[in-house]
Amino acid sequence: MGYNPWRYIIDICVVVLLLLIPASKSSSEANSGKGEKSGESHHQTGEQGKPVRGGPVSWLSFLLLIATGAGLIFYYDKEKKRHIEEINSASNAVKQGPSVGKAAIGGPFHLVNHEGKSVTDRDFLGKWTLIYFGFTHCPDICPDELQKLAAAVDKIKEKARIEIVPVFISVDPERDTVEQVHEYVKEFHPNLIGLTGNADEIKKVARAYRVYYMKTEEEGSDYLVDHSIIMYLMDPNMDFVKFFGKNNDVDALADGVIKEIKQYSKVKVRF
Repeated sequence: MGYNPWRYIIDICVVVLLLLIPASKSSSEANSGKGEKSGESHHQTGEQGKPVRGGPVSWLSFLLLIATGAGLIFYYDKEKKRHIEEINSASNAVKQGPSVGKAAIGGPFHLVNHEGKSVTDRDFLGKWTLIYFGFTHCPDICPDELQKLAAAVDKIKEKARIEIVPVFISVDPERDTVEQVHEYVKEFHPNLIGLTGNADEIKKVARAYRVYYMKTEEEGSDYLVDHSIIMYLMDPNMDFVKFFGKNNDVDALADGVIKEIKQYSKVKVRF
């Protein structure tokens, strides 16, 4: 996605330093001129006798800016890690056998597909599904992950004769219209289904799947969206089975999905 939050702290530092340098220079020039005008005044004062500061930004303000920025980045990273840990915990809670219960990932949703048709989670019943959340303006990671998803779907069909439905759900409802998503998904796989919706609908489905996403401002309306980089394997009942992170390559993803489906079939036969 190309977003590096530390860059904002660096930008702040540069701006503040540029403000401090002229201030320091002005102070030096003022000090050099004191000898010529020593009879006029020893120092400048404000309306109530308080000294006037030599520049628009003090070093204390500079340090406070750095501390505030670092605190925001720490909070941002902590929240992102918390979301991933929640997904890990829910995935580990899924054990073999239907009597254990279901992981708290997934749930009903109502969105619009890339053909402009209304779609709910029930439209995917009876099919194995791999779901990825992203956005069409993503410069690098989303295209890489969708290419991996497309290649894995084909490999799974070739190796195990299993049909997997690949699904892309947008986390950028402001820009990802039906037309935009339609043009985007056809670049990756003919069977890739693109889903979008309004802000409330996207928030609801993201919460159901415990997906983290946050818009980051960059140069006005041109922004990126930071989000979880995870694929969700859902069984024919649209129940969560397992998630696959960015560290899985095409072979690991394909083999992992095949393994889960075979294990699922064994459990079903047993019970």
